[in-house]
Amino acid sequence: MRKHRLALIGCGRLSTVVGNALKDGLLPEYELVGVLGKNQERATSFAEQFNCKACTDIDELLDLKPDFTAEAASVQSVREYSEAILKGGSDFIVLSIGAFADEAFYEKIKKLAFENERKVYLANGAIGGFDIIRTAALMNDITSSIVVKKEPHSFAHTAIYKEGLESITEKELLFSGNTKEAIALLPNHVNISVALALASTGPENTKIEIEAVPGIAREKFIIDVKGEKIDVALSIAAKSGHIAGWSVVAVLQNIVSPIVF
Repeated sequence: MRKHRLALIGCGRLSTVVGNALKDGLLPEYELVGVLGKNQERATSFAEQFNCKACTDIDELLDLKPDFTAEAASVQSVREYSEAILKGGSDFIVLSIGAFADEAFYEKIKKLAFENERKVYLANGAIGGFDIIRTAALMNDITSSIVVKKEPHSFAHTAIYKEGLESITEKELLFSGNTKEAIALLPNHVNISVALALASTGPENTKIEIEAVPGIAREKFIIDVKGEKIDVALSIAAKSGHIAGWSVVAVLQNIVSPIVF
């Protein structure tokens, strides 16, 4: 049986999780054919490690005829490559879901996927629970919110950083608003809040609070979805961002599995 051809965008730690899953036999239905990264030296090293081709641009990657292209790079990569990938005959697995906080872009990509008979899979990253959240949204009108708790140093070099933040001794609220506003300020930090928004009430109607918490052992995400007929409360603590890479592995397994979770 022919294996599905898989391409990766990004050659960092999250793509490495996927590459190792392939090497360890967790994705026997796939073969890795190529990787695209901004740093050509790192892309070449990644390609040598995982026995695939290092590509210099999206056209070269798509020339490899991938059935699936998985992104683990950035919001900008999703915005830049989505159209080419869908028109090029590949399904698209997205981790940087924050790109879809832009409603016009989101609708454009939905339309392109439909017209080209392709699918866009939103990997759940660190939070999961999309199934019950989508179910709640179908049942009745709901409200949704998320609280993000991270170590103060996580916000260095971001738009919400404050002088002396690393020295705080008690938790401090750095942002309160909606997910569309949050992703504009922190394009690489709150993709999961946009994922929640797309599964529930939309980026402009999903509330988010971001807290700096000194000494917190794991990044924490507290999700609250409320409706007349159902309440959903999820609390996820992740010690490592590697969970996002594993969520791509889970999507790939679900695609080919006769039993879909």
